[in-house]
Amino acid sequence: MAYLKAVVLGRVQGVGYRWFVRSTAQRLGLSGFVRNLPDGNVEVQAVGNRAVLERFVGQLQRGPGFAYIMDVQCEWADEGPDFSGFQIAF
Repeated sequence: MAYLKAVVLGRVQGVGYRWFVRSTAQRLGLSGFVRNLPDGNVEVQAVGNRAVLERFVGQLQRGPGFAYIMDVQCEWADEGPDFSGFQIAF
């Protein structure tokens, strides 16, 4: 299992981005969370198979229709927290 911490920069709040991320993560069988950051960006933390997480990053870079993604900054680790399911954190 691999751990991904990503910060997604761009127009990602108020456009359904967190719901898109949760839906995508659940479809891929990942666990973790997504949350808005005070600076207008979004943080994503996820645990799963490294190849699946890499596909997930590709989806983070695409986002839903009204989002505009400028960058996805990723940090990787071999292990991460023990999440239960994938949640939208508030």
